[in-house]
Amino acid sequence: MMLPKILFTKLLLLATFGAFASADTIRLTLPQVVEMAKSNSISAKQAITVKETKYWEWRTFKSNYQPQLALEGILPGYTKTYTQVQQPNGTILFQPIHYDNSSLTLNFTQSIAATGGTVYGTTQLQRFDDFDRKSVLYNGIPYGIGYTQPLLKFNSLKWDKKIEPLKFNESKQVFIETQEKIAITVTEYFFDLLLAQVNLDIAEINNANTKRILTIADTKFELGKISKNEILQLQLEVLNSQKAVGTAKRDVEIATLNLRSYAGIEGDDRIKLDVPAIVAQMSVAADKVLAEAFENRSDAIAFIRRLAEAKREVARAKGENGLTATLRANLGFSNAGTSAFDIYRSPKNQQSVELQLSIPIMDWGRSKSRTKTAEANEQFITYSVEQDKQTFKQQIITQVTLFNMMKEQIGLTDQAEKIAAEKYKIAGERYVLGNLSITDLSIAFQENDRAKRDYISSLRDFWAAYYQLRYLSLYDFEKNKKITY
Repeated sequence: MMLPKILFTKLLLLATFGAFASADTIRLTLPQVVEMAKSNSISAKQAITVKETKYWEWRTFKSNYQPQLALEGILPGYTKTYTQVQQPNGTILFQPIHYDNSSLTLNFTQSIAATGGTVYGTTQLQRFDDFDRKSVLYNGIPYGIGYTQPLLKFNSLKWDKKIEPLKFNESKQVFIETQEKIAITVTEYFFDLLLAQVNLDIAEINNANTKRILTIADTKFELGKISKNEILQLQLEVLNSQKAVGTAKRDVEIATLNLRSYAGIEGDDRIKLDVPAIVAQMSVAADKVLAEAFENRSDAIAFIRRLAEAKREVARAKGENGLTATLRANLGFSNAGTSAFDIYRSPKNQQSVELQLSIPIMDWGRSKSRTKTAEANEQFITYSVEQDKQTFKQQIITQVTLFNMMKEQIGLTDQAEKIAAEKYKIAGERYVLGNLSITDLSIAFQENDRAKRDYISSLRDFWAAYYQLRYLSLYDFEKNKKITY
């Protein structure tokens, strides 16, 4: 009758201590830890910074296709010096000059992505003050418009319009993938701490039970029912169990520090983790994961982008070889006078048309070599993308298989843990009654400990496989919806 009373007293003390300690203890589940890491970890903050960088790069790209308006000027353009002046007889004299030559120009440009050309407009006003002769002159262009069109050249605007949206969409999916990678990493830290806490619980229970059994064994030894060797063996077990408690406490502290550091959990409160359950009703099919992966993953977008970039380089090689030309044409009005208003009174029209040509006469096969190199590289990238697609598919199929295996495995380890716990309990009772050897009792202890650790390890494998599937597909199989942030 004494043993139940002692056990009841110990449980009451533990419950009382737990009530006082709970104020300094925070209980966390796996989903809570994952969300903390996604919000507070350094990796999450880095991912947000990269996302913002990619966004502003995208805005920069978009601005290339928008009208540009710029004001340029020289205010003032003051000069006072000596300059050489060639005389009619060919001699040189150095004459003093003292003037201000200021100007303002307003330029408008608009790129045409379809052709690679540029429409531009301008208005300009220039004032020249000659301080030596006390004269003022004005020159200006009230308005002028023009167009520049490359002929037979590589059109970077057209290709950027195809590739840059792919890169931006890819960066958005990369951000989601980074969040899921954080979930995978923090899950490892979570189970490191959970296993350390389970080991500590096991060590403390074993220590208490071993001490209890040693007390009973001492009574049996005094009655002459067991040998001195058994007492020594139990004393050794007590020492080992005390060492195990110390080692487990150290491991808990290290694992807690690692989890806090990565997930960004602040404060000094003790962390107690809840053992996560499995989602037994979750169904994962390889076809579904593959379909979601090819729709959501950045790799799927990258496959298209890489092929487009290879085609762009072929177009660049062809566009920069052989005959190239640029056509420029503009028209408008200009004028000069002694006042600013003279510029806008009856301005004279102006026009210009210019065609620049570049024709390679002899390049010793350089143009052809560049084109062939780009075409060969395009073919190589095509094969590489095809190989990467096959690897991508195989990785997903393998992970789905592993996940389903983990679901089955965790059920087996759960049953094994329950059987080992029952066997452990019976072994303790049999030893107290005197019909079990100390060796068999130690074996039952070890099997129970191993079964508990195996169960936590199976949980770790299950949840690691689950978050890996989320990362590979960017799909939430619990809520049956795409993952977005």
